[in-house]
Amino acid sequence: MTGRDPAVRRRRTRLEPVPGRAPASGGPLRRGDSAQRRRLILESVQDLGQAEVERLAARFGVTASTIRRDLARLSADGQLVRTYGGAVARGGPETSLSQRSGQADQAKRAMAEWASRQVEAGQTVFFDAGSSVAAVARALPPVEGLTVVTTSLSVIGWLADRSDLVLECLGGRLRGLSQAFVGPAAEAGLERWTFDAAFLGCDGVDPRLGLCEADQDQARLKAMVVERTARVYVLAHAAKLKVAPFHSWTRLARPWTLVTDASPDQVARAGFEGGRVTVVSLRPEQEPDPA
Repeated sequence: MTGRDPAVRRRRTRLEPVPGRAPASGGPLRRGDSAQRRRLILESVQDLGQAEVERLAARFGVTASTIRRDLARLSADGQLVRTYGGAVARGGPETSLSQRSGQADQAKRAMAEWASRQVEAGQTVFFDAGSSVAAVARALPPVEGLTVVTTSLSVIGWLADRSDLVLECLGGRLRGLSQAFVGPAAEAGLERWTFDAAFLGCDGVDPRLGLCEADQDQARLKAMVVERTARVYVLAHAAKLKVAPFHSWTRLARPWTLVTDASPDQVARAGFEGGRVTVVSLRPEQEPDPA
């Protein structure tokens, strides 16, 4: 028997529980239980459609490097798709706008603040569906002589009471998941317009393929917008770079601007350099870096 305090030994050997959902067995998730942590990470990605490294690290009380190794293992097993900054579900169902609205909040606010300042007096602009573009509508300052054309119920909600602009709404078939109108009626209405600027969202963006969308109706509508627009801005946070959760695409065959919270290094590794794309790299509460 030594003089060492038994309580000290217990503190040295005890594995601390990690905040988050309890495992199926009902006991707390322990720091060394990597298989259980990976299972919960996969559940989170499947529930939300995507996840970010920093949030997962905070949730499970481990380092970002540990989470990256977990994601790499899950990706190698074919259970999810790695992205720059996190992961997305592999071929899973499309998540709803309400589910996506809480994701990457700080990044969306930073992108929206910058994008909203690109709108000029007297312009006619198009606002796409999606939570990132809805954030631009929310941040939009008073702009003299502005006309906004949109298919998005969220954009309509933010701008409907604004007396300083004209709001034109394109009707059609309502997609409940994206809370926006698509289909032949929306396309027919779009044919009557051209735009000084368009602000587009996406489910993924690839430097070669363009914008990834959940269905052909969305991809076709975006393609029509791109053809009719002088300046195209695509808002995509880091988790959407070079990912393809679906199989419908809008090709970007003319110069365009990628607005993202990804670092210049992440942008370069994803292949968004040169060619037709200009990159504005923003981090929350920081000035943009040209990439």
